[in-house]
Amino acid sequence: MDTKLTIKLSKRVIDDAKDYAKNHKISLSRMIENYLDTITKKERKDYEITPLVKSLSGVITLPNDFDYKDDYAKFVNEKYK
Repeated sequence: MDTKLTIKLSKRVIDDAKDYAKNHKISLSRMIENYLDTITKKERKDYEITPLVKSLSGVITLPNDFDYKDDYAKFVNEKYK
């Protein structure tokens, strides 16, 4: 069920947001709803993990002392020699 919400914003922000929404072919209401839904989902932690991601979980095992930053630095150094 949709509910109306009234908010006060500066004219510049509203105009910029309307232009953005128009350029991206989305309504301003939908854009704001998507934004609010996205930021609150992160805090609610109720987003769904896809079956593909679930199936990949635990596939790779690394030693406890594995340093991914060091490994990546070695990779980059080799790549750009």
